Amino acid sequence: MAPRSAASTLRAVRRDIRGEADAEDAVHLQRFFKTGPGDYGEGDRFLGVRVPVLRRLARAHRSLPVDDALALLASRWHEERLLALLILIGHYRSGDAALKQRIHDAYLANTRYINNWDLVDASAEHIIGPHLAPTDLRVLERLTESPDVWERRIAMLATFHWIKQREFGPALHIARRLVNDTHDLIQKAVGWMLREIGNRDGKVEREFLREHCRTMPRTMLRYAIEKFPDAERRRYLSGDAALRG
Repeated sequence: MAPRSAASTLRAVRRDIRGEADAEDAVHLQRFFKTGPGDYGEGDRFLGVRVPVLRRLARAHRSLPVDDALALLASRWHEERLLALLILIGHYRSGDAALKQRIHDAYLANTRYINNWDLVDASAEHIIGPHLAPTDLRVLERLTESPDVWERRIAMLATFHWIKQREFGPALHIARRLVNDTHDLIQKAVGWMLREIGNRDGKVEREFLREHCRTMPRTMLRYAIEKFPDAERRRYLSGDAALRG
């Protein structure tokens, strides 16, 4: 599909995404994203469009106006919400200060639609992270107190923006606030970000782990030490590393 020269329309986006739908993939995605009763994605609906296709559509429809992208974000279809976020990321990156502020504010006002881990993970570091100063984390601190698991995950994943710049303070600060979170998807997010810190500076990650490894949830710890040598991983799992300081 060639990039469009004129502004895309919401009707065109919906037409094109439905043209890529696959019923068999939709069934698989319904299971993969845990949409059954009581699951974290309960009630979510899928068209059956894979992420590489959505990224291609985002490039083709990058001229979709922000208002239309926000309307698409409110869709009942999971893939339309992800496509909306990918388009909004493009607008954010190319926008002036006023547009960046508008998209940032709209994102936070519409977190009820950013309601699965892939939606959070694809967007938080690109819209929330770069908009905040690493010395002013009040927005993320507020999100860590939310009863909504996806808002708490947004807080953690937004810090990936700074981790990639070797600025670890925001991620460590948010990780400390979430280190005892009881939700599996937050434990995995915190562990993942700690691992990403360790990929860039193992000493920083290990200092955090020595302080918290005996009390942090097991899932979080396992994610954080996934790439450690086997012997060291066993020590952390036993608590020995923390005892040695």
